[in-house]
Amino acid sequence: MVFKKMLGAFRVGGPSVDAVLSNPNTRPGLMLAGQVNLTGGSHDVEIDHVTVGLVTRVEMEGAEEEYDAFVEFHRVGVASGLLLREGQHLSLPFQVQMPWETPVTDLHGQHLHGMTMGLRTEVAIRGAVDKGDLDPVHVHPLPVQERILNAFGQLGFQFKGADLERGHISGLHQTLPFYQEIEYYAAPQYAHAANEVELTLVAGEHGVDVVLEFDKRGGLFTGGHDSFGRHHAAHADADRVDWAAQVDTWVRLAIDHHQSPHTGHGYGQPEYGYGRPVDHAPPPGYSGGHHEEHHERRGPGMGAVAAGVAGGAALGFAGGMVADEVFDSFGEDEDEDEG
Repeated sequence: MVFKKMLGAFRVGGPSVDAVLSNPNTRPGLMLAGQVNLTGGSHDVEIDHVTVGLVTRVEMEGAEEEYDAFVEFHRVGVASGLLLREGQHLSLPFQVQMPWETPVTDLHGQHLHGMTMGLRTEVAIRGAVDKGDLDPVHVHPLPVQERILNAFGQLGFQFKGADLERGHISGLHQTLPFYQEIEYYAAPQYAHAANEVELTLVAGEHGVDVVLEFDKRGGLFTGGHDSFGRHHAAHADADRVDWAAQVDTWVRLAIDHHQSPHTGHGYGQPEYGYGRPVDHAPPPGYSGGHHEEHHERRGPGMGAVAAGVAGGAALGFAGGMVADEVFDSFGEDEDEDEG
């Protein structure tokens, strides 16, 4: 990657910056490593600090409408108090610990339509702050998350889209100001009771909390309803459980008991009533970007077509936008924000 951006806030002849990731593919809980390359301009400059931050697109709820905003949800300092001389090259290594709750953006080489994730570099010189480059980051699921996602495809659910919702889910411990919803069209064997399902996988150090929300639209003489279920899957059980059978059990329990609240825990004992965010206030320390018009992603389309086969079963995911296309528009939005 070439040095692609002169830092405009620091006048003509200022330094340029570029972040290079050792490997843009990662998982929640792992390290993302790379280096920030600085090239001095036509004069010496004193750099206050260099930071890198993880940025994603989150669906927000305004007073009158929904819109998307860029949110920086994790930041790491790279260096501070540097003197960058005229024409000098500096390479500053960094490591970013990916939060456990980092949303998934890719599965089996397929980009999840609706997801955007990038690393943004920021340089401050004498109080003036300028963004460097924005590089795509591909977050792959943890093993137990992958097994659960595969199970939905094996059962016949068809991927619809994914997004991030601002807020927290009742009853779950969350550190990030948003949660991911992966949406599916219901498999034929469940279509009598649900039209769509929203899957949320909140990872932690020891396992993953699984939240299911099923939507059944009302008919001419019947009202619609939502069904909820919450479960926990341990990381250690990724290869010990028949996940297709387990997910089928979860789905049928939620559908059969949507009007009968129960509590419990473990794979076969769901907790109901966990599925709706209860806190939409931005948590302290979170940084939101500019607003943009929210485009409705509902309705059938190419996202409803199975994209591949793994272990003999369709995964239920379609290609959607490839990462380069996502970040072409992502970068343009960032530049417009700077303007």
